[in-house]
Amino acid sequence: MTGTVYKSTGSWYTVKTLNGKFYECRIKGRFRLEGIKSTNPIAVGDKVAFSLETKNNTETGVINRIEERKNYIVRKSVNLSKQTHIIASNIDQVFLLVTIDSPPTSTSFIDRFLVTAEAYSIKTVLLFNKVDTYSEETLFEVKYLASIYRAIGYECVGISAATGKNIDKVKTLMEGKVSMFAGHSGVGKSTLVNAIEPTLDLKTKAISEQHKQGQHTTTFAEMFDLGFDAKIIDTPGIKGFGVVDMEKEEVGDYFPEFFALKQDCKFNNCIHLNEPKCAVKDALENDEISYSRYRSYLQILEGEDEHYRTDNWDEA
Repeated sequence: MTGTVYKSTGSWYTVKTLNGKFYECRIKGRFRLEGIKSTNPIAVGDKVAFSLETKNNTETGVINRIEERKNYIVRKSVNLSKQTHIIASNIDQVFLLVTIDSPPTSTSFIDRFLVTAEAYSIKTVLLFNKVDTYSEETLFEVKYLASIYRAIGYECVGISAATGKNIDKVKTLMEGKVSMFAGHSGVGKSTLVNAIEPTLDLKTKAISEQHKQGQHTTTFAEMFDLGFDAKIIDTPGIKGFGVVDMEKEEVGDYFPEFFALKQDCKFNNCIHLNEPKCAVKDALENDEISYSRYRSYLQILEGEDEHYRTDNWDEA
């Protein structure tokens, strides 16, 4: 039998078959030994083959094969720095939720996420949430930040999951697609999903006043079928986003505005640091590319992993 993984709880996977039936499945032990360096060999969104078995009058499945993935979003495992964690696979697009405060989303975090999405050719839309709560000054920050990413080519939408602002626009973007929602804990992912599909009634929690950070409400990634020809993958809040499996020479290719200038650099292997006649450095000096983007690029090159956990937006 074949199906799609809708939920992963670490040891058990909920798989939906083409005829719409759900099965609780586990994996064979040797799966973990077949060269998969991820902390989770199977992710939500995976297409899998499984066989059924019955024990104690309970029918469950045993997954014996993963189909080749179209793409996936991967990050460094927070606790095991040499391992990766696949957040979800076979995604049509990602909505990255961004908030200026409560909690703050750093440009470093945004850029690390975008670089990974670019590397796997996954379209990303930036959703600036909670716009109904911002002061005029903070709204100016939102518009400034959105202008940076729009200039690069990313779609940016100001939304309010609480008031419903631009929710219909998000739903239109989702039609006919598998969309993953991502962001820090507390940015309003579950509230947004509930606004899009109220019948799901996902759990939400208030922001911790002490740290202005969200409390984890989604423990495991999970896919949901929506009522308007769309699928959504809700993910746990991400504190940090470590970039993995990238050579220094290729990082710049995943910054679209850098890649567009690369042909104008004197050296075709230019990594935009100290090389003479570097088109990217020239554009930086002429304010044609954003300093915050270039700084994120340097952090990724230097492997400054502590930044992906600690940066605050107002430091960006």
